[in-house]
Amino acid sequence: MSAEPQPHLSFDDWLAIERTSTDQRCEYVAGEVFAMAGGSEEHNLIVANVVRELGNQLKGRPCRVYPSDMKVHIATAEVGAYPDVMVICGERDFHDGRRDVVTNPTLIVEVLSDSTEAYDRGDKFRYYRSLPSLQAYLLLSQDRIQAELFLRQSDGTWSLSTYQESSESIPLSVIEAELSLAEVYDKVEGISG
Repeated sequence: MSAEPQPHLSFDDWLAIERTSTDQRCEYVAGEVFAMAGGSEEHNLIVANVVRELGNQLKGRPCRVYPSDMKVHIATAEVGAYPDVMVICGERDFHDGRRDVVTNPTLIVEVLSDSTEAYDRGDKFRYYRSLPSLQAYLLLSQDRIQAELFLRQSDGTWSLSTYQESSESIPLSVIEAELSLAEVYDKVEGISG
């Protein structure tokens, strides 16, 4: 996320601009708009691998996997974001009739980069946590084999599990699936285990 905010806008104004823009995607945070940087090859491979693996596992089930073009609206935080990957199980709640903005993801996955890691771990996770539907938040490093899975507990707190070996799998019980780290990092070159 860029540190250069654009002029103050309402969420609906941002959404109207975003829907017609062909140049660059931007995220919306409480009236400010931030340009998003393009992803590296590693980032794109990891996202594609996760979408493929989850899509295959959830085929024929009432869960849908969305890549980074689907937006999420977090009304309580006045945020519009583009998660790298989202999964929604059950009915989808759309912001409006355009069906390009959801409000009820079950799982969100973010691939960390140098420019987004602090935001993805900090404020962005805080915003995501305000979504009542969100049950799991998965952070994937693009520099090394590392996954951090945050799971919402019944008391509203979040537990953390870390996975760092290519032989490990990430149990995603909230969507009845799992992600093999070997598959997540398939064809990603130059990472350390």
